Amino acid sequence: MKRIAILGSTGSIGRSTLSVVESYPDRFQVSTLAAGNNAELAFEQAVRWKPRVVSLADEAAAQALQSRLRQAGLGKNEVEVVHGAAGTVRVATHPEVDFVVSAIVGVSGLEATYEAVRAGKTVGLANKECLVVAGELLTAEARKQGKPLLPIDSEHNAVHQCLRGGRMDEVERIWLTASGGPFLNTPKSEFASITVEQALNHPTWKMGKRITIDSATLMNKGFEVIEACRLFNVPPDRVQVIVHPQSTIHSLVEFVDGSILAQISVTDMRLPILYALTHPERIPSELRFSISDLRHLDFSPPDMAKFPCLGLAYEAAAAGGAKTIALNAADEVAVAAFLEEQIGFEDIPRIVEETMAATPAGHLESIRGVLALDTEARLLAREMTKRHARKGSPIRAIS
Repeated sequence: MKRIAILGSTGSIGRSTLSVVESYPDRFQVSTLAAGNNAELAFEQAVRWKPRVVSLADEAAAQALQSRLRQAGLGKNEVEVVHGAAGTVRVATHPEVDFVVSAIVGVSGLEATYEAVRAGKTVGLANKECLVVAGELLTAEARKQGKPLLPIDSEHNAVHQCLRGGRMDEVERIWLTASGGPFLNTPKSEFASITVEQALNHPTWKMGKRITIDSATLMNKGFEVIEACRLFNVPPDRVQVIVHPQSTIHSLVEFVDGSILAQISVTDMRLPILYALTHPERIPSELRFSISDLRHLDFSPPDMAKFPCLGLAYEAAAAGGAKTIALNAADEVAVAAFLEEQIGFEDIPRIVEETMAATPAGHLESIRGVLALDTEARLLAREMTKRHARKGSPIRAIS
């Protein structure tokens, strides 16, 4: 019986993980949950799964949840409710936990993920930001502990599966596929008039707003390049992006002899979650892919001029350290401003580029240092956002 902690239990990956657990009750048990701000769903999950610990972001909400659970017959001895960053760390490092699913969006999940690795837990990573801003620290600690970092993102999960067909010293390059987003065939001349509604209309996946915008700019694929470099210990020039609109092939690995292995499966996050949870085993599932869907597959190189965010990510991947922190922080600030219609679509890469240029290069020494650099980069990005703000558009505070 594998005992699981879920960081981000009320989000999409968290709910999918619980769905997998429900399908295999003899294999998995929910031990702890970090639920963020969604107190209502946290209550439902606590009643259903009876975890040892549940964490919420807010202290008042945590106290209210503890009281509500007591009324439902679940006292503190059955389900303890904690809060804040310390509460999330408690969830991630609980002694009864074997496997941690890291699915909190943004850098807010970084400390707990790092502490889980330090505590010798096996971690399944669905949080891009952790690897983008602190991948060097996380992977070094995982090596020290002798525990794997198992990717849950579909692309890196696919690479991980393909790598079972050969050794790392036999790998020529890793290929990450990209759908191309909603503007694959939109002329660059029309980018200035792109609306929020258009950018949120992803052709393949239904995701959160930030990741959907990142897919439209190809920044999401840039983040995945950095993730691949960190996870598989390869330089950026050995990670290639190829546009594949059907999203049938999730990733490919090319070996030195010219062989290429591709991973194909349904576009359902439960499959990479199941793979990570059961690794190194494979167990039967009902998540089937129809071979008839392979009738038509298109591939093309990405247009780096149309989508400069991808090039900026490669630049950050090569520099490492503070530059990847600036890349992520500036993108988050710029995307939030675009969603608020304060800036245009084309301003996103401009703000990222300017923030990166204004951030001195530097290596990472600690998670605390990473978070301090992240704060500085966000302040810089907000200044850049003010410069690019549309006339008459009020700049609201963006965390």
